[in-house]
Amino acid sequence: MRVSCLQENLARGLGVVSRAVATRSTLPVLSNIYVGTDAGRLKLAATNLEIGITCWVGAKVEEEGATTVPARIFGDLVSQSPPERIELELNVRGQELRYHCAQIESTIKGIDASEFPIIPTAEERGGDITIPPDLLKEMIGQVAFAAATDESRPILTGVLMDFHEDQLTLAAADGFRLSVRTAHLEAPVAQKMRVIVPARALNELARIIGDQEAPVEITVTPNRNQVLFHLENVDVASQLIEGNFPDYKQIIPKNTQTRAVVDTATFLKAVRRAYIFARDVANIVRIAIGAEKELQPSQLTVSAEAAEVGDNVEVLPAQVEGPAMEIAFNAKYLIDILSVIGTAKTAVETNSSSSPGVIRPVAGDGFTHVVMPMHIGSNR
Repeated sequence: MRVSCLQENLARGLGVVSRAVATRSTLPVLSNIYVGTDAGRLKLAATNLEIGITCWVGAKVEEEGATTVPARIFGDLVSQSPPERIELELNVRGQELRYHCAQIESTIKGIDASEFPIIPTAEERGGDITIPPDLLKEMIGQVAFAAATDESRPILTGVLMDFHEDQLTLAAADGFRLSVRTAHLEAPVAQKMRVIVPARALNELARIIGDQEAPVEITVTPNRNQVLFHLENVDVASQLIEGNFPDYKQIIPKNTQTRAVVDTATFLKAVRRAYIFARDVANIVRIAIGAEKELQPSQLTVSAEAAEVGDNVEVLPAQVEGPAMEIAFNAKYLIDILSVIGTAKTAVETNSSSSPGVIRPVAGDGFTHVVMPMHIGSNR
């Protein structure tokens, strides 16, 4: 292999694939990045066997070939090289990659590319589903954070992707909260399909999407064990999680008695300030919703109290429907949802202090977040 490309392009490509490199593995090749030629371009790839990322970089190819090199060494060397043309030449017999950039002359010892796992790419896809990149990125941001990080229930570490007719629904839950986002697809899907994608893979996909303009193409392999996302010059492949996702529709309350509409930015700032005090009391933040009374407009009060630290109370103007209500939530959960809700106004709905709270965007479509309440005593 003999190939050359610009340092900034190679650095950008390595930045895309490096997040898929295995950090702890008994297979040394998984700590490496695949470097090879492919149809006149430089192909980079990395995988931890759960997620695989392939990126193509514009390059001048003089001789075809491929190898794998240690991700950390290669990445650090490229990032610390000057913005000049980089020349790569492979000594096949010794699996040594010779690196030349400006005055830099390096040799990196690699592992034969034949030992690198096969990562499915766009060439194997078929029956694609397309979705605008900005929409998919927004959906992932509004849902993936609610997935569990505890591996004891693997099914909850994933995000359900439910394709039905011309709709895509993403849902994630960790036992304490549930996020559901539905959006319309540009064209109906050929058949109904439900798959569970690791939340980590979707978060990486959202990071890679960036400011891409071309639609993202989604393909599920025929045996339903992998999903492929095709972007401009990048493919992201992920293993799917086997099992049945909980019936999230049963978790969403059908009706609620009390509803308060507040300014999203003001509410978020108030919860963040309450969290300063709530950190010492299991993150408990109280939300008191008060209907309009004589000489007193309707309001929503955010408060937190820690016996050894102090307390914080903020009263926010709100549009309230239904009886007065007090409920407590985990402040971190409220901050998570209010940070991604995406509308100027937010609705908080509930039935009682022991019932799930429902948080929805006002004038937004297809997004519902359910959060379980925290126990609060009758006395402050």
